Amino acid sequence: MGNFLAFDLGASSGRAILGNFQNGKLSLREIHRFANGPTEKDGAIFWDYPQLCNELKTGLGKALTIEPKLDGIGIDTWGVDYVFFDQKTGKMRRLPYHYRDVRTNNPESDVWSKVPRQELYEKTGIQCMLLNTVYQLAAHFRMHPEDFSDSFLLTMPDALAYYLGGERTSEYTECSTTNLLDPEQKVWDWEIIDRLGLPREVFPKIVKPCTYSGTLSPELQKEFNCSAIPIIKVGSHDTASAVAAVPASERENWAYISAGTWALLGAEIDRPLRTQESEKYSFTNEGGLDGKIRFLTNIMGSWLFQETRRIWNETHSPISFAEMEDMARNATPGKFLINPNDPSFVTPGDMPQRIIDFCERTGQGKIANDSEVVRAIYDSLALYFCSKLGILSRLLKVEYQCLNIVGGGTKDALLMQLTADALNIPVVAGPVEATAIGNLLAQAMAAKEIGSLAEARKVVKDSFEVKTFVPDAKNHAFYNTLSERFETLAK
Repeated sequence: MGNFLAFDLGASSGRAILGNFQNGKLSLREIHRFANGPTEKDGAIFWDYPQLCNELKTGLGKALTIEPKLDGIGIDTWGVDYVFFDQKTGKMRRLPYHYRDVRTNNPESDVWSKVPRQELYEKTGIQCMLLNTVYQLAAHFRMHPEDFSDSFLLTMPDALAYYLGGERTSEYTECSTTNLLDPEQKVWDWEIIDRLGLPREVFPKIVKPCTYSGTLSPELQKEFNCSAIPIIKVGSHDTASAVAAVPASERENWAYISAGTWALLGAEIDRPLRTQESEKYSFTNEGGLDGKIRFLTNIMGSWLFQETRRIWNETHSPISFAEMEDMARNATPGKFLINPNDPSFVTPGDMPQRIIDFCERTGQGKIANDSEVVRAIYDSLALYFCSKLGILSRLLKVEYQCLNIVGGGTKDALLMQLTADALNIPVVAGPVEATAIGNLLAQAMAAKEIGSLAEARKVVKDSFEVKTFVPDAKNHAFYNTLSERFETLAK
C-alpha cells in the first residue's frame, strides 16, 4: 500500500490529489483546487510562480492533515515554459513568461536565421509552434540577456518541485517539449543551443521519469512537522502523465486524445519519426514513460470553449459549460465551421467575435446567435480530430479501430459522441482524471509498487470506469458531406 500526492497543474486550473494504491487498485481524493492563468505586467503575459508555490504549500498542508505519512510527491504541468533562478541564491530572477506572450513573433531573426526551421524539425522532431521553448528563450535572450548570467533555468514542473525541495534537474518528458532536445539520445542538443548563442551553463541535467529527485525541504518539514517526503519525477509534462493512464491493451493498436485546454492527438511509438510528411502535418515527437515517444499533434481544445465562456461571463449573465453544450445541441449542425488552430484563436481575447469574424472572412456568412458560435466549435473539433487521426494512420501505417480519449474533455458527452460520429469508430472516454492518475502511477513505479507501464495501465482498467460512444451511421454520413469544406478551411 502506498500514499502519494499528485499536483496536477493545467493552464487554467490546478489541483492536489491524494492517491492510495491497495490490492492492485488506485483510489483518488481531491483535496485542493485552485485557479490558474496568465497575469499581465508591463505589456507582457506571465505566470504567477510565487502564487503557484503558495498553492502547492496549501495543498501539501491539506494532504498531511488527511494522510500524515506520504510516500512521495509528484508534479506535472503544461509544457514549454520555464523559470530562471539565481545560481547562488536560488531565487527567481523574474516572473516566468506565459507561452501565449507575443514576444516570440520574430522567429526569422531570433531562431531561423541561425537554425533553419526545417533543420530544427529534422534534428528535434518537434512541430513548429512559436510558443515552443526554443523561440521563448531566443526572444528572452534578445530582451533580457542579463537573466542568462550566473543563473539556471528549470522547466515549470521542475521549478515548482524545486520550491518544495527538489533537485536542480529537469525531467525528460517536459524537456522534450522545448524543441532543444535530441530525441534519440534524450539529451540537450548542444549544437542547436550553441548556434543560438544561448549559454550552456543555464541548462539543467535531464533525468528520467519515475525516479527520485530530492526530498521535502528542511524548512517545510519543520513547518508541517513531517518527515523528509521524497520528491519524485513523474511524467512531468501533463500529456505524458495522461497518456500513461490510457486504459489500452498492449496487444492492440490504439490512438489517443488527451483532451484539455489543448487536445493532443497521437500514438505511442518506440523511435521518433522525423520525415518531411510528418513535419508538413505538424506532428511532433515528445517524450513518454518507459522510453516511449508520444507522436502527436497539438489541437486547440477546450481553450476555445474556455475563452468563449470567459467573455460571455464578463459581458452576459454567467453561463456553465453544460449550458453551452445544450446550446450546441439546439443549433443547426454544420452551418458554420472554423479551423480550430487558426492563429487568430491562440491568444486570450474576444473568442466569440473572432469565431464570427473567421466565418465571415471565409465566406460562410454571419453567425446569428451564441448557439451557432458554440456549435461551430463542436463540429469543427470533431472534424479536426477525424482529419488528424486519418493523417496519423497514414504516417504510421496503422489502422485504428478505437480512439481513447482521456482528461477533462471527456465530461463533454456531446463532443465525445460527435467525435465518434465523425471518425466512424468507437470512442472510449475516460478516465477524466487521467493526468493526475498518470502522475500517481509514475510515483508508484518509482517506489516499485508497480512494475511496468503495462501493469500501470491494468491498474487504471481495474480502478476506473470508462464510457464507450458508438458512432451513429446517419451522423457519420452527414459529417462526410462536410469534410471537403472543412479541409479547405483548415489548411
